[in-house]
Amino acid sequence: MTRMMAFVGATIGGYAGWAAGEPFGIFTAFVVSIVLTAAGGYYGRKMGKYYGG
Repeated sequence: MTRMMAFVGATIGGYAGWAAGEPFGIFTAFVVSIVLTAAGGYYGRKMGKYYGG
């Protein structure tokens, strides 16, 4: 459960980061996407541990 939630969080974070950074250029979209992918994976894993055990 923990790995699945980390994957889902990272996917959602990456998409949100790309969408947020795209208006400012492709490099900005890439960097923001990486940062939000990491954050989404972290919080997804944390949520998976909390709810999944």
